[in-house]
Parts: sequence; structure tokens; C-alpha cells
Amino acid sequence: MGIYLSTPKTEKFSEDGENDKLRYGLSSMQGWRASMEDAHAAILDLDDNTSFLGVYDGHGGKVVSKFCAKYLHQQVLSNEAYAAGDVGTSLQKAFFRMDEMMQGQRGWRELAVLGDKINKFSGMIEGLIWSPRSGDNANKPDAWAFEEGPHSDFAGPNSGSTACVAVIRDKQLFVANAGDSRCVISRKNQAYNLSRDHKPDLEAEKERILKAGGFIHAGRVNGSLNLSRAIGDMEFKQNKFLSFEKQIVTASPDVNTVELCDDDDFLVLACDGIWDCMTSQQLVDFIHEQLNSETKLSVVCEKVLDRCLAPNTAGGEGCDNMTMILVQFKKPIQSTEPTTSETELKLEPSQAEANHDEPSSSN
Repeated sequence: MGIYLSTPKTEKFSEDGENDKLRYGLSSMQGWRASMEDAHAAILDLDDNTSFLGVYDGHGGKVVSKFCAKYLHQQVLSNEAYAAGDVGTSLQKAFFRMDEMMQGQRGWRELAVLGDKINKFSGMIEGLIWSPRSGDNANKPDAWAFEEGPHSDFAGPNSGSTACVAVIRDKQLFVANAGDSRCVISRKNQAYNLSRDHKPDLEAEKERILKAGGFIHAGRVNGSLNLSRAIGDMEFKQNKFLSFEKQIVTASPDVNTVELCDDDDFLVLACDGIWDCMTSQQLVDFIHEQLNSETKLSVVCEKVLDRCLAPNTAGGEGCDNMTMILVQFKKPIQSTEPTTSETELKLEPSQAEANHDEPSSSN
């Protein structure tokens, strides 16, 4: 029945992991969708004191989300800004680097390897889901040498993906987001949005889209894409007179930095298949309730997915692919500085539903 199956695929991919500073659980489920286009990455030891977690929600195919899951964290690690201690800049550059790497012969070949079907005219590729984890050489950098070949002029895929990632280094949390996946932290049982859902009707997004020559129809960019920032979607990034940041659709992430403290309960990264069904606060409340009786974090994630899955496809909500990562910090977080208060962070509690306030942590 169109983009939906007659019965949902409720089998889940789940895993748990931990190091001396944090533990995580994750789960993903195809659900009612005809294919699984989500991907994720959970790298506990990006380096000696840094962890990386990310969710990627593909659209128009699954290959861009898979590409990001495989390579984005590598590009964060290998960027010279990261070596200089500037995690925020390295995240920003890594998002743009994804678009660059998917172009040309090497990009075409890599996408073809990750997928199993490519339409050379649309640049859309599909294949099986893949996700890296610690110990898979997942953070080994790739020099990405230029290659000559019949696809040297490949402009990149017209399919795309959101990217919402968290980098945890000591007591600092860096969140980078492009698209409508979301990162939320629970502090003293209160939900705080650490990312902003990039939708075309947001004033800043609308202004950029129109200035770049695009339009918005029925809440969609050029009548087709229902989010305003994404990796891939190269058909919306072809204005040679504009920088990457000013294209109709841009991979430019909002990057926020938060000082973690002992009041932090947990962190959630999830694709919009979850957020379409629950507010940030509703999810935080549900997780707290589950943690009263369940210690395995992946099981908590699975319960969230089951809670969000629609009984049928009549309404649309609860019918999307679903992916969620839940992170708990091992306490106490050691610090020689006074505990950072919510006022100092200027964090504002998440609002019920459609508000999706600008992340109020430092930029």
C-alpha cells in the first residue's frame, strides 16, 4: 500500500555499550515503512576522552544516512580544528565534508558499495542498513584520494539525510544538528531541547530558501522536501554563486555546547519517527518511568519504539522508521569548577509540541 507495508516490521536492531564515563543503549525499527532508511553511529572511544553518538534519518533512499554513519565521525576526528581542541568547528566542517565526499568518481563508487542499486540519472541509491560501533576500525580516517573514472562529474546524490550527533568530551557536550532529528537532555526530570528542528516554515530557513531561488509549497521546499537542512539532496545545492551555507537546502548544522553537571539524568538522540509521536517532555517522563524497573538501556529504547508504533497507517503518525539512542552519564562528573546552573546555561525547558525553541545553550 504505497510507502507503507501491509503489516509493520517490528524486529529491532538493539545494542548496549559502556566505558568508564557513560553507558548507552540504542534501538531501531523499520516499522510500517517499505524500507529502513535510518542509520546510527555509537563510538564510545573516538579518542581517549571523547565519545560520539549520532542518528541519521534518510529520505529518498537509505544510502546517505549509511554514508554519514560510516564517515561523519571520522571526519570530525581527522579535522585539524579537532586536533586544536575546537570540537564545534570540526563538527561544522565534517557536515559539509559529507557533501563533498559523495561527489565525483570516489563518491559514486563509495555510495554504490554502500548500496545495491543506483540510478545514474537521479543519483539515488538503495541498499542494506549499516551502522558502525566501537572496535570496527570505525574511527580510522580515510585520506579520500581523488579518482578518475566515468563518474568524475557525479554531482552527488539527490537523496539525503538528517544528522543529529552528540560529542561528549569530559564534562562538555557538543550537539550538532541539521534536519528534524532531535537531541534532548533530561536535567532534574525536565526536558531541554539541545537541537532545533529545521523546517521550511521557520523564518530564518524561509528567508534563506527564498533568497537562494527556492520556494515553499505546503510546508515543503520546492514542494517536495519537508525539512530545510540536510546532508545530500544535491539538487537543492546547485547555485554556483552561493556558499554552502546559503543554498536552498544546506548541510550547515546548529552547534551547541553544554557543560554537563550532576543534575543531568540522561541524553536522548532520536529521529522524527519518535518526535512525531511524543513531545520532548513526554519522552523524558516515559524514560524515567521505565528506568524505575529496567536497567538495560536498549530495552528502554525498545519500549519507546513499541509505544510510538501506530496500530495502523490511517493517521500517519507512528508509521515512520524509528531510531533512538539513550545515554546515561556515570556520576559524579568530576569537576574542579562550581556546578553550572540552568540559569548560567540559559537552558529553557522544551515547550509542548510545535514550538521547537531555538536551543538555548551556548553556541
